[in-house]
Amino acid sequence: MNRDELERALKRAVRDVPDFPKPGIVFKDITPVLSDCALFAAAVDAMASAFPEAAITHVVGIESRGFIFGAPIALQLGASFVPVRKVGKLPSLTEREEYALEYGAAVLEIHRDALGPEAHVLVVDDVLATGGTARSACTLVERLGGNVVGCSFLIELGFLGGGSAIVPRRWHSILVY
Repeated sequence: MNRDELERALKRAVRDVPDFPKPGIVFKDITPVLSDCALFAAAVDAMASAFPEAAITHVVGIESRGFIFGAPIALQLGASFVPVRKVGKLPSLTEREEYALEYGAAVLEIHRDALGPEAHVLVVDDVLATGGTARSACTLVERLGGNVVGCSFLIELGFLGGGSAIVPRRWHSILVY
């Protein structure tokens, strides 16, 4: 499936859920993408191939839907998978970063021993909205000495300007709304 076909298929599959998780938010539901094995595989391929020149050693998946894409991308790239989770979910010593969401505030954590200066990292999540979550994950990676090669997203909500939050890092999104 070429890029245009993939975009059309994904746009048909992603459904809008109004007023979720609170009034005024239109949630982009990706579960129909996940239920179509071929479409899910094509999306993972496209996200994994976003930075072909990079020697990616680690894929950081952001809880929770970033895990869904991050783990298969890591396997495809022959890279380690590193979860970045909500506060209190990781069992060992962690670094933490607070950030603002488009509808609240949150904290992310990463294991302190997850990365080092040799790490070339691809940060993965399902949606780039305001960019706070992605920026926080990148900050954690860099605090541990890793190099953020780029960020890969299934969906970008371009009207929210989240890309500006992760500049000067590079990012790739399959769909932009």
